[in-house]
Amino acid sequence: MSEGIMSKAATMEIPISSNGVSGTINEDESLEQDLQQVMVSGPNLNETSIVSGGYGGTTEGIIPTSGLKGSMSQPTSHPSLTSEELSRGLAVEKFDMVKKWGINTYKCTKQLISERFGRGSRTVDLELETQIELLRDTKRKYEGVLQLARALTAHFYSLVQTQRALGDAFSDLSQKSPELQEEFGYNAETQKLLCKNGETLLGAVNFFVSSINTLINKTMEDTLMTVKQYETARLEYDAYRADLEELSLGPRDAATLCRIEIAQQNFQAHRTKYEKLRGDVTIKLRFLQENKV
Repeated sequence: MSEGIMSKAATMEIPISSNGVSGTINEDESLEQDLQQVMVSGPNLNETSIVSGGYGGTTEGIIPTSGLKGSMSQPTSHPSLTSEELSRGLAVEKFDMVKKWGINTYKCTKQLISERFGRGSRTVDLELETQIELLRDTKRKYEGVLQLARALTAHFYSLVQTQRALGDAFSDLSQKSPELQEEFGYNAETQKLLCKNGETLLGAVNFFVSSINTLINKTMEDTLMTVKQYETARLEYDAYRADLEELSLGPRDAATLCRIEIAQQNFQAHRTKYEKLRGDVTIKLRFLQENKV
C-alpha cells in the first residue's frame, strides 16, 4: 500500500515551508480565491435525477425529473405509494449529492489550508508548472499586443477615411477651379492612392488582430481552462492522499481497515483523474509550442 501511495511518475511532493510558500513555486492567487475555486464545484440540485434503488443505483433505475409530472399523472394501481417512493428517491438523491460535495469540499479546504500554513505537502510537476506559468505570462503579453493593435486599427481607419474625404474635396475643387485644376487633380490622385494603399494595410492589420484574438481568447483560453481543471484535480488528489496516509498511521482495527479500503479506492480514482488531466495539459501545451504565431 505504501508503494502505491508514494509512487509518482513525473511528479514529486515538495514540503511547504513555514511561511506557506514553496521554495520553487510562486503562488500568485490568494487563499480566498483558492477557497472559491474549491467551492464552485457544488452540486446543482435543480438538475437532479431520481434513483429508484436509493444509494448506489444504476443508470437503468434513473428517472429524469423532467418526466416526473407525466409519470405521476399516469393511472397506477397504487398512486399514493408511487408518489411516496418518488419523493423519497428525490430526497435521497439530493442528500447524497450534498453529502458527497460536502465531504469533498471539506477535504480540499483542509488540504489547501494545510499547504498554505506549511503543515502539509503538495504534488508538484516542476516542468509542467514552469510551462503553465510561461503560458500565463505569454498570454498577458499577447493581450497587450492585441490592445495596441486594436488601437492602431481604429486610428488608421480614421486616417484612411480622412484621406478619402480629402481626395474627394481636391477632386471637386479641380473641377470648379480651372486655373488650379492640374494642382488640385494631382493632390486628389495622391490622396486616392494613399487611401487605396491604406485600405490594403488596414486589411492586413485586421487579419493580424483577428488571428491574435483567436489565439488568446480561444486557443490559450481553452488550454488555461484545462489547467484550472488540472489544478483542482491536483488539490483533490493531494487531499485524498493525505487522508489515506493519516488513516494508514492509525490503529488497524476492523472499522479502520474498512475506512482505509474506501480511502484507497477514492485515492486511486482521484489519482487517475489527476494523471489524465496532467496528460491533457501537457498535450495542449505542446500543441501551442508547435504552433507559435
